[in-house]
Amino acid sequence: MTSVTLQNQGSGTHHITTTDDDMCAFVCGWGAAFVNIICTFPMNKVMFRQMLHGVRSNHALDQLRSEGFRHLYRGCLPPLVQKTISVSIMFGTFSGYSRFTIHHFPEASDLTVKFLAGLMAGSTEAILTPLERVQALLQDKEHHHRFKNTIEAFKFLSPYGIREYYRGLAPILFRNGPSTFMFFTMRDEMGRLVPMDKTVFWQRTLSDFISGAMVGAFVSTIFYPINVIKTIIQVQYGPPRPSMLTVFKETYAERKTLRKMFYGVHLNYTRALVSWGIINATYEFLRTQYMQHIKSPHGSW
Repeated sequence: MTSVTLQNQGSGTHHITTTDDDMCAFVCGWGAAFVNIICTFPMNKVMFRQMLHGVRSNHALDQLRSEGFRHLYRGCLPPLVQKTISVSIMFGTFSGYSRFTIHHFPEASDLTVKFLAGLMAGSTEAILTPLERVQALLQDKEHHHRFKNTIEAFKFLSPYGIREYYRGLAPILFRNGPSTFMFFTMRDEMGRLVPMDKTVFWQRTLSDFISGAMVGAFVSTIFYPINVIKTIIQVQYGPPRPSMLTVFKETYAERKTLRKMFYGVHLNYTRALVSWGIINATYEFLRTQYMQHIKSPHGSW
C-alpha cells in the first residue's frame, strides 16, 4: 500500500493510504472484485442459506448438493456486477472523497478525513441496492420456480414499483458507511504492523493479503447480524414492508438466542478472510501495474 501525502494551502499534511490517481482506484477496485467473486461465490452461497434459514453448514451444503451443479452458480451475475462495481466505487470514491474533504476541511485530522470519506463512499455504494435485492431472490430456493435468471427477477419486481428494488436499503446504509470507514482505517494500521519487507514482491503481496484478510474478516463479523436482517428483508416482496427493527425483533424471537443470529458467521469469517485478502492483494498488485504502465493522464477530483 502507498501512503500519499496530500497538502493544502495554509494547512498541514495528510497521510491517506490511497493512489494519487482516482481512475486507478476505480479500475483496480473493479479488477480485484472480479477475481474475488469467481473464487468465493460457492462459499458465499452456503453462508446465504445459513443466514436465511438459520441452519448449520452441513445442512446448507446438503441443500446445494441436492440442487445440483447447474444451480451452484445460479445468481452469480448480480453479485459479479454488483461487487465489481461496488468495490470499484468503494476504492475510487474513498480516494476522491478524501481529497474533497481535505480541500474543504484542511484542518481535519486524518481520522476525520477517513470517517467522512468512508461514510460518503459507503452511502454512494447503496445505489447498487437493486442488484443485492435480485441476488437475494435468485439464491433463495423458494423462488427457483418463479424466475430463471437476473432479467426475469428484475421483471418480476417491476409491478411493485421502484421502492421494491430498494427493499433493504436501511440495513445496507447502516452497514456500508461504518464498515468502509473501519476497513480503510484499520487496513492502514495493519499494513504497518505486518513484519514484512515491502521491497520484496512476494512479501509485499503476502502483507497486503494478510492485512486485507484480517481487517475484512473482523469488519464483516461485526456487521454480520445486519446482513442477516438485510437478507431476510430482501427475499420478501410486496406488502407488508416491515422496518429493519421489526424484522430484527421477529427474527430474534423466532431464533430465541443471539447465537442463532450468528449462524453462518464461521463460514462468513472464513469467506471474508479469503475474499478481502484476495481483494486487497489483487488491488495493490493491479495498482502497481497500472501506475507503471497505464497511468491515467486525467486529474483527480
